[in-house]
Amino acid sequence: MHPEDSVCVAVRELQRGEEVVLDGRTLSVREPIPAGHKLALRPICRGEQVIKYGYPIGHAAADIPAGGWVHTHNLVTDLDGLLGYRYTPAEPPALPVPAERFFLGYPREGGDVGIRNELWVVPTVGCVNAIGSRIVEAFLKSVGCGGGEVPEGVDDVRVLAHPYGCGQEGYDHENTQNALAMAVRHPNAGGVLVLGLGCEDNRIAEFQKVLGAYPSDRVCFLETQLVEDEIAAGASLLRQLYERARQDRRVRTPFSKLRVGLECGGSDGFSGLTGNPLLGALSDVIVACGGSVVMTEVAEMFGAETILMNRAADRQTFEKIVEMVNGYKQYCMDNGASISGNPSLGNLDGGISTLEEKSLGCIQKGGRAPVVDVLRYGRPLEKAGLHLLWAPGSDTAGTTALGLCCHMVVFTTGRGTPYGGFVPTFKVATNSQLYRRKRHWNDFDAGQLLTGTSMDSALTALWAQLEAVAGGELTAAEHNGFKEFVIWKNGVSE
Repeated sequence: MHPEDSVCVAVRELQRGEEVVLDGRTLSVREPIPAGHKLALRPICRGEQVIKYGYPIGHAAADIPAGGWVHTHNLVTDLDGLLGYRYTPAEPPALPVPAERFFLGYPREGGDVGIRNELWVVPTVGCVNAIGSRIVEAFLKSVGCGGGEVPEGVDDVRVLAHPYGCGQEGYDHENTQNALAMAVRHPNAGGVLVLGLGCEDNRIAEFQKVLGAYPSDRVCFLETQLVEDEIAAGASLLRQLYERARQDRRVRTPFSKLRVGLECGGSDGFSGLTGNPLLGALSDVIVACGGSVVMTEVAEMFGAETILMNRAADRQTFEKIVEMVNGYKQYCMDNGASISGNPSLGNLDGGISTLEEKSLGCIQKGGRAPVVDVLRYGRPLEKAGLHLLWAPGSDTAGTTALGLCCHMVVFTTGRGTPYGGFVPTFKVATNSQLYRRKRHWNDFDAGQLLTGTSMDSALTALWAQLEAVAGGELTAAEHNGFKEFVIWKNGVSE
């Protein structure tokens, strides 16, 4: 993958004694090597840094012969503690200027646009989640829907259930309020019923102070302790919202209006070869169109953070990236977590050995564009371009964090995951075997890049599918009904 690499990746399982021809030279395989795992291109001495993607991914814990298997038994991370950084900006690349592109979206107040037209019940506190579900059931029955049917004119009706809204203090309480406020104002919702209890810390009157301005014909409030029949009252309010939302129509919308979150989960040794570089190419096109992309999973930037820092559009953005990286490291250490412990067991099985290796593959989703800003959790974008977001690598919380400020999430996976966020979540399989085995989980096969398909061809096909999804075509996760809403809990509960 880079002229200075000391390892390469096996695209299929290799057997001991098998001879592999690389760049005109023959390499004898010393031991069985699973697909997606690393093979030493030359002898690597104990203590020497192992190079992949042109960067160190750790150091050798033992001497490794050419043709040897490089993994957790002989490769150790170099990550340790907080670091100081110097801003050495890279020359921004000239991105290709594509022809103007469009999708069919729902125009919203203030010039925003939605790619779905859904009715949401947003609880201010987890105590009323079940009440929200009963209200949805009563509403659907009132409009003649049953058995999973959705009324004509909207794309879905559901509760954004969560367990928070009370017993939280400080920044943790603020995070919950900010996340719920972003959900209420989200352009993918044609109507929102904010459902409160009445005794919670995040009671409706307090929440409205955080919510700020909202379209009064699309947002209603119900405090369940104040009414005798909260189910009937809630269903009536949903009916009012439905009558407004069903009037919405899709119109031709430029891609400059689109905000796309980029994520990877269940990564494997192919993620940094296929799916993530493909998303990087996609990211560059979206940015060149005047749109916005957002990348998170801060812990999965450790070891590759200087690449992003040097792509900062200005010194202020550089300082924000430094604050985010060291702040998240401190967050991990304050909670007794290792800053290098991120790779999951599935990541390790798939061929990823250290966090540096995972991070160098992960950040490829961001392409080559400059980083224009760093977003705090639960905060909106203020400009177009490539953004970084304070949020965890956990798929559930990370997807929701991206969804709060984006219309959709494009999610690469090498091991496979059925998970879908509360916004359309488009799954890209990093290897064709996974795509074929779990076709009902995945939307696109990036593994074709390993068998001769060019990046340009794959990008063209991916773009066509995303344009269709933005225009209303359902993702696999949407077909399955997998639409989770998980707020990032990062404080004390009382």
